[in-house]
Amino acid sequence: MSTKTVSKSNAAVIESRDQLVASFAKGEKPIKDWRIGTEHEKFVYSLSDHHAPSYDEPGGIKDLLDALTDYGWRPVLEGGTLEEGGRVIALSGADGSVSLEPAGQFELSGAPLDNLHETCAETGRHLEQVKAIGDRFGIGFLGLGMWPDKSRAELPIMPKGRYAIMLRHMPRVGSMGLDMMLRTCTIQVNLDYETEADMAKKFRVGLALQPLATALFANSPFTEGKPNGMLSYRSHIWSDTDPARTGMLPFVFEDGFGYERYADYALDVPMYFVYRDGKYIDAAGLSFRDFLKGELSVLPGELPTVDDWADHLSTAFPEVRLKTFLEMRGADGGPWNKICALPALWVGLLYDNAALDAAWDVVKHWTIGERQALRDAVPRLALNAPIPGGGTLRDIAGEVLDIANAGLTARSRMDASGSNETGFLDPLRDIVRSGKVPAEVLLERYHGVWGGDVSKVYDEMRF
Repeated sequence: MSTKTVSKSNAAVIESRDQLVASFAKGEKPIKDWRIGTEHEKFVYSLSDHHAPSYDEPGGIKDLLDALTDYGWRPVLEGGTLEEGGRVIALSGADGSVSLEPAGQFELSGAPLDNLHETCAETGRHLEQVKAIGDRFGIGFLGLGMWPDKSRAELPIMPKGRYAIMLRHMPRVGSMGLDMMLRTCTIQVNLDYETEADMAKKFRVGLALQPLATALFANSPFTEGKPNGMLSYRSHIWSDTDPARTGMLPFVFEDGFGYERYADYALDVPMYFVYRDGKYIDAAGLSFRDFLKGELSVLPGELPTVDDWADHLSTAFPEVRLKTFLEMRGADGGPWNKICALPALWVGLLYDNAALDAAWDVVKHWTIGERQALRDAVPRLALNAPIPGGGTLRDIAGEVLDIANAGLTARSRMDASGSNETGFLDPLRDIVRSGKVPAEVLLERYHGVWGGDVSKVYDEMRF
């Protein structure tokens, strides 16, 4: 989730719907300027008893943030200066930003980089830093899609204003929104587009194949110490978080889809908040359309700014999201090598025109109902989920990886030893070859060598 770093007092005022639509066009970039932004979250836990550290406890989340400044990260405060009672809630630096999810899940939102070699090096730097600090404080970092043993009540809440608003609002609109906020982790990749048509094609391919990414990265089979009947419970949680801001967005596949149609969708997503003078104003359930007319009840007579629109876009949670770039949002959190594998999959599919066309050929005949049925089946069945026309995701997984491999080969981005980017797909090829997604491997171990003791996952899935 986004972290606020600046005041909005000087942001340009939005006076028309056309300005909202135009904001997406500002994201257009020539191919030579396309970049890769990778985000990954991980659970923080005490090595001694596996509890989730609070913000303020000794060796807790604040201490972890403070210690990272030794590596050149700069504090981001909310609620004023330190003297005014402000809290450090994020960090910024050359490698992007470090931020906190609602229960202290630790996220690196990486910098926009040219190639996957740089992305994986960035990931490695971050993980080495947090591991070194973790060893000092007696804390570890867990690569899963959902807390394997924690109830909501056992988890701390981070001191971020937007989270207080969301925590109040989530139970009004779905049964699992609090689980999404408090108990899940994801890996995400952010990618560029050249034109409106290019954005639309990438959006469609990304949305249609998002269930395959969910299946390959399925890594959340436990809830409160027991198998939950799912392989990606994190993905299942999104099915009843908030239907007004989640889902597969059928309109993306309609003729004429583009910036204007997505802007209309976003305008219909209910608001969460407005940020003014360092504080979050609760606007949960209110309409951005009213805001655009100066009729928002919590700020009567005031028009939104471009930053308000950017904030609002970050509160929609579809499987693929448009800002001034496209976000691929379907994967569970996972171990080190999976962090590099997700951007490899999507860069290979979406950043080469021949690969993009080939990927679209795989999915273009699927109907809206078939795409939704596949998405609904994946949390439980992963690669065994049935696909339109017969067969399962397993039957097309190898083909899609071959397309991604060809796309990465065509990009021809080499490291110092002369290797291209295709090696980052190897963990996904191993999954297809073995026939077992990560969650299935964990369940085998739970029913086997772990003897039904889910706490063993802390040793095996620790970074």
